[in-house]
Amino acid sequence: MARRRQLYEGKAKVIFEGPEPGTLVCYFKDDATAFNNQKKGTITGKGVLNNRISEFLMLRLQDLGIPTHFLRRLNMREQLVREVEIIPVEVIVRNVAAGSMAKRLGIPEGTPLPRSIVEYCYKSDELGDPLISEEHITAFGWASPQDIDDFLAMSLRVNDFLSGIFLGIGIKLVDFKLEFGRIYDENGDVRIVLADELSPDNMRLWDVNTGEKMDKDRFRRDMGNVEEAYREVARRLGVLPEGANVEAIDGESN
Repeated sequence: MARRRQLYEGKAKVIFEGPEPGTLVCYFKDDATAFNNQKKGTITGKGVLNNRISEFLMLRLQDLGIPTHFLRRLNMREQLVREVEIIPVEVIVRNVAAGSMAKRLGIPEGTPLPRSIVEYCYKSDELGDPLISEEHITAFGWASPQDIDDFLAMSLRVNDFLSGIFLGIGIKLVDFKLEFGRIYDENGDVRIVLADELSPDNMRLWDVNTGEKMDKDRFRRDMGNVEEAYREVARRLGVLPEGANVEAIDGESN
């Protein structure tokens, strides 16, 4: 499709105006960042893989009745999404102690949690996405108590679904981050929907048998083989044909 007016460029995606009112075109980049944009790099083919993985998971969540902003994939790097008002709260669901939680609480990484734990962060790179409580969310008007109930219920349903689908392909879902947005209909009614993306960029995924990390931690921690890890996740999900060359098929998006 013809390139449209750019509205915003983030760390991993570029947003363009969509072909119809209320829609946007989301372009997935190969750029990689970590530690709130302090570390930067490139993961070859990441945009293609994340676009395909996110499409696959979003469609299956929609089949379960979970509303999302996803409409359809346009090509290897772009997808059409609904325009939403992003709620400035990141919802983190944790099944295993890892990352900042392990460091913050002094829990050995890899320790299974007694139950899934949900945390909230204020979406702000400048402030380092600080942890917040439901009291902060409602006091500062970022979301209402009903909104919180909605995205908490959706987050736990997403966790149940993703945990199952990844376990079925030999991957442990350690934790993941979700973002939500509001859609306003013609009657002024508001609906909360899942936004952003679902990919190894915002999940921790460990091989069930070896414990090998298959996500952006490989980039954060300079572990190497980042591209291979992303490709393996896509291959196991069945969105990347066996032996496919990401760089070769990327030409479809041009």
